[in-house]
Amino acid sequence: MNKKDILELKKRFKKDDCSFTRLTGCYVNGDKNIILHLNESFLNLEEDELFKYLEIAKKTLSGTIGNNLLELNFPINEEEIGGRQKSLMILKASQLKDENLLDNFYKTIIDSYDYTGNFLILLFHDAYDVLTKTSDNGKLDESEEVYEYILCAICPVTLSKPALGYLEDQHKIGARNRDWVVGPPDIGFIFPAFTDRSTDIHSVMYYTKNAKDPHPEIMEEVLGCSPKQTAAEKKETFHTIVSKAIADDEEKAEEVFLEIQENLNNIVEETDFIKGTEREPIALTNDTVKEILADTGVPEEVTEKIEKSFVEAFGDTPPTVEELIDDKALQLNEKIKKEKELKKKVEFLEAQLEKAKQEIALDAENKEALEDNNALIEGYDVVLQVKAEKVPQIKSEIIDGKKCLIVPLEENEQANVISIDK
Repeated sequence: MNKKDILELKKRFKKDDCSFTRLTGCYVNGDKNIILHLNESFLNLEEDELFKYLEIAKKTLSGTIGNNLLELNFPINEEEIGGRQKSLMILKASQLKDENLLDNFYKTIIDSYDYTGNFLILLFHDAYDVLTKTSDNGKLDESEEVYEYILCAICPVTLSKPALGYLEDQHKIGARNRDWVVGPPDIGFIFPAFTDRSTDIHSVMYYTKNAKDPHPEIMEEVLGCSPKQTAAEKKETFHTIVSKAIADDEEKAEEVFLEIQENLNNIVEETDFIKGTEREPIALTNDTVKEILADTGVPEEVTEKIEKSFVEAFGDTPPTVEELIDDKALQLNEKIKKEKELKKKVEFLEAQLEKAKQEIALDAENKEALEDNNALIEGYDVVLQVKAEKVPQIKSEIIDGKKCLIVPLEENEQANVISIDK
């Protein structure tokens, strides 16, 4: 089932559009005992109840495909007599009117469901008259087929929190009575799957509210399908693989993981640019993992560890690149890169500031030296500046009636005369 198939079904979960024929179920307490059965003609429900049940049905088809919604395929043996796919086919064909079939189905869920607390099992039956669509998605007034299916939702039932409330019969504010409240579905499924607007008896669309705890026991024991990991579980598994491969340096392991995330995201962006966003998901083969690790600069011995663990974890069904991209990790990596860039800019500005301070200090020293020099030459018409060793050689003589300073110069020495403006 793709997004369009799911939306087509969900759009019908409205009072005036839905065609649910029957609603059945049972309420189970914490000791896994059935304390209440439901068996109603759906359209005869009170309006408030009908809307609440429709909300539950919608939730069972909500979330992200591959994470909250998983398409499970039945093994061949489960489609034979005694198989669980075969049992679901018989349950659907009964239109939820056979109490023995229903009781057996409830018992299978109750015995398998790993949950502590009260819960409600709900089953909806529907027969959807699928209208033919034109090439521009317009509907024609003729039917392609009747898609008959059952929708199952398993909802936790919890005690409401203590609170104050208005007690109308006593006309006062007091402690409100605590009620057992049915919550949104924890898990559920729709069978058969609705694939390309048609019945697919070989598949079931499975729903889990918590992608990190999808209850694989229901997939396996109730539906007879091999458990499938959600995208959240695959992300966590991959993160663990990288962390264990660089176990001796936790900070380095996190840095490598974030760089891998960036490389994965780059692959998706490049593929989207070339093939468009409506393309098929990108398979993450072992060769692709090797290339990504090489681009990240991971040492060869670490690369070998990651490759080996990757094959052990995912086997013949590797995840797609899209499934392993962690948006939070990408955001964190972007934040770290910005912080590093900002740090570089701060260090550069600090260096520039220190240089400016040194130049200002040097200018001050030069100015002070100049002022000292000016003080020394104040009142003199001739100021002679020579090296210290030349001072003893300077003589004063009267030449042509004028007092002269004589500075002897060796053959390799040079002199320069500079005028001083006062």
